[in-house]
Amino acid sequence: MAADTSVEILQKVLENEMLQTTKIVEEHLDAEIQKLDQMDEDELERLKQRRLEALKKAQQQKQEWLSKGHGEYREIPSERDFFQEVKESKNVVCHFYRDTTFRCQIMDKHLTVLAKKHVETKFLKLNAEKSPFLCERLRIKVIPTLALVKDGKTQDYVVGFTDLGNTDDFTTETLEWRLGCADIINYSGNLMDPPFQSQKKYGTSFTKLEKKTIRGKKYDSDSDDD
Repeated sequence: MAADTSVEILQKVLENEMLQTTKIVEEHLDAEIQKLDQMDEDELERLKQRRLEALKKAQQQKQEWLSKGHGEYREIPSERDFFQEVKESKNVVCHFYRDTTFRCQIMDKHLTVLAKKHVETKFLKLNAEKSPFLCERLRIKVIPTLALVKDGKTQDYVVGFTDLGNTDDFTTETLEWRLGCADIINYSGNLMDPPFQSQKKYGTSFTKLEKKTIRGKKYDSDSDDD
């Protein structure tokens, strides 16, 4: 009997909270509608122009990104190309891969999707075996590794699949969340709510390394991961 009473009380509390939330949303919408109703034609025209200018500016920015190779996941042939690519773009994700490592193919699949979705960021891949100087500078020892570069500096690393749940079956959304945590893409989700299939299984922690330049000398990593 006491349990039934507790359930009823809880239901009433939840109903009251939902009603309050609905009321707040309705009041906000009413205020916005009233504001629009009170605008004269000149004010509405100025609002329309501002929105058109914002859309035009966003389209111009997108075209600039596309002209610099954003919007597609592509391979660069050499270390020299890497330095040029990160110089041109504010946000860059570079996948250091090896042909014989199966997990690199898994990473390729997810990065191909994200490159098309997040045009604001440049997505590249570079063969680690053909870039020994750069791998030495960045102390890359685990394959695959994603170097997350912002304004020419290595902001963060995704080393192996550790931050992605230590499973080959991680989702594209999980990798997207991880990149969002590094602020290397414009992430629209909730960073405090990782999209893991099972948070108990995968956990919610990830490796966060100190910022460093491309010529940085410190980088902690595990042994090579096939």
